[in-house]
Amino acid sequence: MRSGHRMAGAAALVAVVCASWAAAAAAQKYNAIFSFGDSITDTGNLCTNGKPSQITFTQPPYGETYFGTPTCRCCDGRVIVDFLSSKFGLPFLPPSKSTTADFKKGANMAITGATAMDAPFFRSLGLSDKIWNNGPISFQLQWFQQITSSVCGQNCKSYLGNSLFVFGEFGGNDYNAMLFGNYNTDQASTYTPQIVSTIANGIEKLIAMGATDIVVPGVLPIGCFPIYLTIYGTSNAGDYDGLGCLKKFNDLSTNHNNQLKTQIASLQSKYPNARIMYADFYSGVYDMVKNPGSYGFSTAFQTCCGSGGGKYNYQNSARCGMSGASACSNPAAHLSWDGIHLTEAAYKQITDGWLSGAHCSPAILH
Repeated sequence: MRSGHRMAGAAALVAVVCASWAAAAAAQKYNAIFSFGDSITDTGNLCTNGKPSQITFTQPPYGETYFGTPTCRCCDGRVIVDFLSSKFGLPFLPPSKSTTADFKKGANMAITGATAMDAPFFRSLGLSDKIWNNGPISFQLQWFQQITSSVCGQNCKSYLGNSLFVFGEFGGNDYNAMLFGNYNTDQASTYTPQIVSTIANGIEKLIAMGATDIVVPGVLPIGCFPIYLTIYGTSNAGDYDGLGCLKKFNDLSTNHNNQLKTQIASLQSKYPNARIMYADFYSGVYDMVKNPGSYGFSTAFQTCCGSGGGKYNYQNSARCGMSGASACSNPAAHLSWDGIHLTEAAYKQITDGWLSGAHCSPAILH
């Protein structure tokens, strides 16, 4: 009889432990997730009026791993906001430009090619031709304001106060416009204070609307990405770090991230009731480059979907989705999907690091 009690007690203990794990995951509930950003998080805004065929990522093999078809995500499958939505029991975020979606559980303002800065900034630098899409922070905030009335009516502050916001990554395309427009990394970095303060102003606008939980990602270690390594590769070993990444490009990213962290710290002091979380894209991805095997990757530098073979498998004239390019048989063994965006497997690892706090300060889960 006593052993029966013991077994029942053990079973009860196991049940309690399991329940507590489930409770921990379920305790943090959000009404919705609202995302802003560029191609790292776009879930279809560029394709709400059909799939423009001249844009490569509207073509197979994009989307093959999870959706089985291109969804206008610049990935073989899901992106970070998809994993966050699943974690919190919410549906995948519909693109904000959709005319049929219900945005009550979230919306995605992110659009591929988006910049932090507005078009006049790039015009003043002679870079208008490098900006092919008008979806800067100011526009995305307008799109968000347009959908809030249908989401929360007159009671938005409390609704948004119990929603999760992902604000960015912003800045990557601002630097791309300069770098691909013949500015060097030192010249590009002179504009970092303006870019970072534009991001900070955007965060303040969200807080004024009622947002309290805001994840703000920094920029990626672009010096480790196949597109930059191919286009800007040199024969000078001193241009590379010990892992084989281009130092000056990573210095540009690090400088941006340091300035962004400083801004976030001052915003945290100014708004003590908000949880502004710095999501460290740089350290998360750099660690994957450093230790690919521990993340299940067989290669950190070779693009899964591309052409040209060699160390990077990247050719601008035959990029993923263009004729002449093809996808590898196992995207999950690659960090890079198409030379400039990561694989679903990499985005899943990054999301886990943001949730746990390994690469997010403070952790999203609390």
